[in-house]
Amino acid sequence: EDYGGKFLLVLVNTDQLGQVARQYSVTSVPTVKFFRNGQVVHTIHGAEPDSAFHQVLQRFIASDAEMAHVRALETQQRGDAEQARRQLAEAALEHPENPRIPADLAKSLMADGAYRQAYDLLFALPAPLRTDAEIERLLTHLDFILTAQEAPSIEALRQCIAAEPRDWLARHQLASVCLVADDLENAMAELLEIARGDRAFRQDIGRRGLVSLFGMLGGAHPLTVRYRPLLTSALSRA
Repeated sequence: EDYGGKFLLVLVNTDQLGQVARQYSVTSVPTVKFFRNGQVVHTIHGAEPDSAFHQVLQRFIASDAEMAHVRALETQQRGDAEQARRQLAEAALEHPENPRIPADLAKSLMADGAYRQAYDLLFALPAPLRTDAEIERLLTHLDFILTAQEAPSIEALRQCIAAEPRDWLARHQLASVCLVADDLENAMAELLEIARGDRAFRQDIGRRGLVSLFGMLGGAHPLTVRYRPLLTSALSRA
């Protein structure tokens, strides 16, 4: 009752259900087994004060924020994206400390092509939340999409870079266009040049973009293997 039905309490009579007791290595009573997703996640042997049980339950029972988040995702799975976004927005307002909620709201907006709205949502988050790994990755990804949408043609960008190799804006635009076109190698080459030349440009977009791509591709991908040491070298000289 104290937890609003968030867990099920079961009393097992070991005299009647000796096989179950042996299966779970219960050799004395009372013994309390905590199950989650069908697996034993914690055991308390012997009599303990209520506080011991509360401490364990707090580790495994979903918080109000998690429950609101789950309900929104279930709504989305049923195909009602608009209602799911309303629920996510409400949950984000009620639980502003949880970065997973705005991240999923942004992903939902991105799925509908609302890239600017998703970017503005994440960029408006408090600075500590923007440093969350997933939020930072989404912001970087959205930055590339929006930049590519407003960029000149590849030919025009290459001409700008040929005329002025330190034209970081042109390099950023070219990297963005290449990323959207799945030309990862040329995109990474441009981002590396930015990282080498101007760490301050767009909040270190060269480094951030490469790190995001390394995470997406995985450590064993040939492009990660090639460009990670190049980035490390560039940063050591900066």
